[in-house]
Amino acid sequence: MIVFERPMMQQRTSPSEQQLDSFGLLLKQWRSQRGYSQLDLAITSQVSQRHISFLESGRAKPSREMVLQLAEVLEIPLRQQNLMLTAAGFAPIHAETDLSAPEMAAIRKALDFMLRQQEPYPAIVVDRYWNLLLTNNAATRLLTTFIAPEQLQTHFYRDGKVNLMRAMFHPQGLRPFVVNWEDFSGHLLQRLHREAIADGESEQSRALLDELMNYPGIAETWHQSDRTAQNTMLLTVHLKREKWELQFFSTIATLGTPYDITLQELRIECLFPANEATEQNWKQINLTSNNSSFFNG
Repeated sequence: MIVFERPMMQQRTSPSEQQLDSFGLLLKQWRSQRGYSQLDLAITSQVSQRHISFLESGRAKPSREMVLQLAEVLEIPLRQQNLMLTAAGFAPIHAETDLSAPEMAAIRKALDFMLRQQEPYPAIVVDRYWNLLLTNNAATRLLTTFIAPEQLQTHFYRDGKVNLMRAMFHPQGLRPFVVNWEDFSGHLLQRLHREAIADGESEQSRALLDELMNYPGIAETWHQSDRTAQNTMLLTVHLKREKWELQFFSTIATLGTPYDITLQELRIECLFPANEATEQNWKQINLTSNNSSFFNG
């Protein structure tokens, strides 16, 4: 894991013309993506429209403070802020610290507390690309109720992590057990697409979405939508395997005011029974399952 350190001094390197052009292109792309005109951005950031135009064309060189000021107004993720700083000739300032690092101890403690408190219902912690970082015992039981642990190891365990979206969409994953597959998969695909755009169309986001779209039958669900489902209060995931039938809805939480890339990209998702039948079935599954911890071991 690469960790960027804050520079001791705010000296800038001598950027090449290509770097300046790259910064101008990134600025224009983010401005357009956020729906800002040059005038809108100028007013909101209290910078002249002329200067915004010069920055985008490469006729003006941005200061480090200007890069961060515009990035804040455009709500650019920390990872992409580092790229903009580099393109402008400055050192990145936002760290990307591994969750297991000693300085993350307080965060890890808080996450573990949240996962424990969610028992007996499932809860997970995922990164920006839906790789499972932490789970509680209930989430492990839910996955292994529908996917055998050896299948998880064989098909979905890469680089030390299980990717939740890969486990959902793969023909040998959760997909065969999702009763409302068209509605739920369409929702997830749209969500991934929005996240990829919000992330600046990063290579990892695009690669994950492309991989899922190449699975059999997935492309056909992209534009399909059941209008009747939109009349319900919440879209649930409806799972069924043999005698077990479960419906869950979810809540998603993020960490407030992060200054670290890892922390900004964390998502904590908690599942809750959508009806009484699920609650009763889930109690039975808990009684018949062991408390193994496949992901946190």
